[in-house]
Amino acid sequence: MSGWEPSDWNSGGGEPQSTVDLANDGDGFMRSSECSPIFSVDTLERNAAKGHGLVTDVAAGNNVLLVGTNKGWIVRHDFLGGDTLELDLSARGIEQWIPKVFIDPGGRHSIFSVCSSATADTYYLHGKWRKPRMFSRLKGSTVSSVGWNRAQINEAYTREVIIGTTSGQIYETAVEEKDKKEKFCKLLFELTEAPEPFIGLQMEVVTVGSTTRYFVMAATPSRLYIFQGTGSLEAVFKAYSEGPPHFTELPGEIPNSELQFYGKQRRAERFAWLSGSGIYHGHLNFGNAQSANHTHDEESNVEHKWLLEYSKLMDGSGTPKPLSLALSEFHFLVLMNNILKVVNRVSQKVVEEQRFDSRSDLGSPTMLGLCSDMAGGAYYAYDENSIFEITVQDEGRDMWQVYLGLKEYTAALEACREVWQRDSVYAAQAEAAFDAKDYERAASFYAKTATVATFEEVALKFVTVGEQDALRTYLLRKLDFFGKEDRSQITMVATWAAELYLDKINRLLLDVKKEKKADASEGSNGNSEYLNTVREFRAFLSDCKDILDETITFKLLGSYGRVEELIYYAGLKEQHETLIHHFVQQGDAKKALAVLRKPSVSPELLYKFAPALIMLDANETVDAWTSTGLNLNPRLLVPALMRYSSEPRPRDEPNAAIRYLEFCIGRQQNQDGAVHNLLLSLYAKQPDDTALLKFLEARYGKGRMEGPDYFYDPKYALRLCLEQKQMRACVHIYGMMGMHEEAVALALQVDPEMAKVEASKVEDDEELRKKLWLMVARHVIQQGKATKGENIRKAIAFLKETDALLKIEDILPFFPDFSLIDDFKEAICDSLEDYNRQIEELKRDMNDATLGAENIRTDITALSQRYAVVKRDETCKVCGQRILASKGAQGAAGAARSYTSTVAPFYVFPCEHAFHAQCLTDYVLQHAETSEKERIRGLLRQITSLAFKEANARSAKSAYNGHNAETDTVNGNMSPMDKIRAQIDDAVAGECPFCGELMIKEIAEAFISSDETEAVTSWSIGSAGNGSLPSTDYMV
Repeated sequence: MSGWEPSDWNSGGGEPQSTVDLANDGDGFMRSSECSPIFSVDTLERNAAKGHGLVTDVAAGNNVLLVGTNKGWIVRHDFLGGDTLELDLSARGIEQWIPKVFIDPGGRHSIFSVCSSATADTYYLHGKWRKPRMFSRLKGSTVSSVGWNRAQINEAYTREVIIGTTSGQIYETAVEEKDKKEKFCKLLFELTEAPEPFIGLQMEVVTVGSTTRYFVMAATPSRLYIFQGTGSLEAVFKAYSEGPPHFTELPGEIPNSELQFYGKQRRAERFAWLSGSGIYHGHLNFGNAQSANHTHDEESNVEHKWLLEYSKLMDGSGTPKPLSLALSEFHFLVLMNNILKVVNRVSQKVVEEQRFDSRSDLGSPTMLGLCSDMAGGAYYAYDENSIFEITVQDEGRDMWQVYLGLKEYTAALEACREVWQRDSVYAAQAEAAFDAKDYERAASFYAKTATVATFEEVALKFVTVGEQDALRTYLLRKLDFFGKEDRSQITMVATWAAELYLDKINRLLLDVKKEKKADASEGSNGNSEYLNTVREFRAFLSDCKDILDETITFKLLGSYGRVEELIYYAGLKEQHETLIHHFVQQGDAKKALAVLRKPSVSPELLYKFAPALIMLDANETVDAWTSTGLNLNPRLLVPALMRYSSEPRPRDEPNAAIRYLEFCIGRQQNQDGAVHNLLLSLYAKQPDDTALLKFLEARYGKGRMEGPDYFYDPKYALRLCLEQKQMRACVHIYGMMGMHEEAVALALQVDPEMAKVEASKVEDDEELRKKLWLMVARHVIQQGKATKGENIRKAIAFLKETDALLKIEDILPFFPDFSLIDDFKEAICDSLEDYNRQIEELKRDMNDATLGAENIRTDITALSQRYAVVKRDETCKVCGQRILASKGAQGAAGAARSYTSTVAPFYVFPCEHAFHAQCLTDYVLQHAETSEKERIRGLLRQITSLAFKEANARSAKSAYNGHNAETDTVNGNMSPMDKIRAQIDDAVAGECPFCGELMIKEIAEAFISSDETEAVTSWSIGSAGNGSLPSTDYMV
């Protein structure tokens, strides 16, 4: 068995002493002199038996009290507002009494026995009944204890109930309210060797999945039995009966042995057995009921068993043993005659006493017992006439002191409710650890206190004993408990802790050096401690970077010579300039560039340290500059690039500056002239001009809407290339600047083929192009060193390269005067033949032109005689009226024309569609595009204005000299009126609107325009309004 057995009890020890000063409170009860006792007693019911004899027993459940009397009466008090039930169960002429009564925790089911000198009958009473029902199968047995199935019982059904009798039997029964009788009643267990009454029963049922586990605790005056198992109660007790006896026996005599329980939420948590040797109590744990298969083993569910000897409850010798017992969360309520002793379960000391003294109105009552209501959280005491209620007020308020006195610090902290209480517990733990020289642990506890000891006192304690490590631990832990308003204190404490760290690190470093000198093998432990302390200090700096004063911390780190930690702290504080400066001094460009790559670093630092970094490691620096995370301005890096390029380096080492500039121009499309000039200068200084020529030919600005084709300064480029003797590049630059003559002249000095290429580039100036080719020709002819015949053949071949731009007569002057004509015979003949072919082609072209002009005159004559026949009944395709009907002039077009007949102007198309001029104009205006509409309307306004002006001018001129506008028309000069009329005819009647492009465009237009929504709505069947028609479904 685990826990404490009776033999394990040690009466000595350091429990806190308790002195109880008792005083009369004025209402007949003796209480402690403390102002607010935890337990107080008040009279609840003075006439508990209602005049039906004397009270023999009381049971409570859910604020319902069941009272049995010595005359066979049952009185049921419902303090929740129900009626009091009084039942007479005695037979006439026979003396009967009720020794014990039992009620379930819910106050709905009751069991009791009515005894006489001859027999005993057991009854069941439901809370709704007015009359009990007898257990027929328990005839002659007196019930001494009942165990309810608290987990499963409900108002209508008791579920399994176990009943103990005075003769040592345990029965199982169940009663359902609607049946009015027990469902069954079977014997589970019987004491045969030493029959004793079962004075207490408790049953707990645990269901896990489909398995139901039973735990039953039963007590007799001298023995405590535990039954547990799975399946059914019958199987559990059968297994116990078949095995060896197993029980806990505590010998001794006691007038009234009891087994009491305390629990919450329908499950018992602790038990207390009032035995002959003392109060045997323990904790019930059903958490592991499913794991172990302990059929009879008490150890699986009963823990922390203890025996409280009665001697601890007695004030002196001769004090009688307890009469009754009740169990609360932290205390035992023990009734000894007329005194109620409250014993703390943890300290096992009497903490309060309540005395039931004699009163004039009560006589001399004799206290009979105690009962508890676990569901209602109430306790009751009773005598032969009255019931007293024991009220509990804040039972756990002093438990922290009890646990603290027993040095159970964890439990004491859990019981604390105020800050000062927790401080007292932490202070006690700290003092105990300090006395035991466990300074690190003491420092942790001291840091948690806020009111017991001051900061200075605690710090001085550790300084006095020379424990700097413990002091540092105290400071670090204290930082966790400062508030945000203690900013200055936090900074000072953190700075002190930092200095203690540095002092320890330096001391450990000295020890490591000494140990290495003495014995290298012995230095490993010190070195390990040193490294761990450094790591711990760095973690401290990381955690406290925002509370440490930056200036003081830098000075502190510098004064202790901790450069690495100083750099680490600078990184935490984002002092990037300090970090980069340090890495540059150390020659570690990679680390410096790693700092510069951080998003929080200002680009100004990169520009500032660019000259130093590119000199340290050019490739790594350029890699960093070209990384995607940096958006740099190359112009600001030009000084660094120029400094790098000016320094000598191995011939096989690539120029990192060129690589970066190529990235800026090629990848980033940089247009800065300074950047382009620098790259060009670097290219020009290279012996190989391939890269230079490629750069010049690239023209990075070509194809842009605005701006030049190149961004470098061509004059600077030309001057630089001339200095560096890059003649091919100079030729290219001359040509790019439009100085083609200079380009060809220089190219002839370098490569005649290059001169030919430059001459071919001129396309828009034929004269200049010919001049350039003549320069090349002069050079080819005059500089040739071959024989005369070969020079002539070269000249003839050169003429073919010019694509007939030059003729033989153009290059003849370049030959010496004494050259023989025979050498040019073939070339001259070819030239004359070419001229002859050109003359013949010109003759053919002239004949073709003459024939074309004749055809045009013929077509004009035919067109002037072309006509169309309009039938008399032909109608306008727009308005539907006849074309030849008499009608006034329509619109501006009609008003502008002078017709002798009354027929309105009209148009007839080859497709035989005819329209009135006004109708066609309106139709085209309606369907044409917006811009075309505006143009037509403008023409109409102009012709109207001109018609009015010409009418006035004609009348004036006719009166003066008889001249009219028709004379100009006859002479071939069109008047402004005719010109505008021709434009209107072209815009309106250029093609038939029904057969031309206008009709094709109308296919894409909506059938119903946006202006016709009202017309569409008027045709809607379900439109809103008084005349709307209901929708109708039609079956097709």
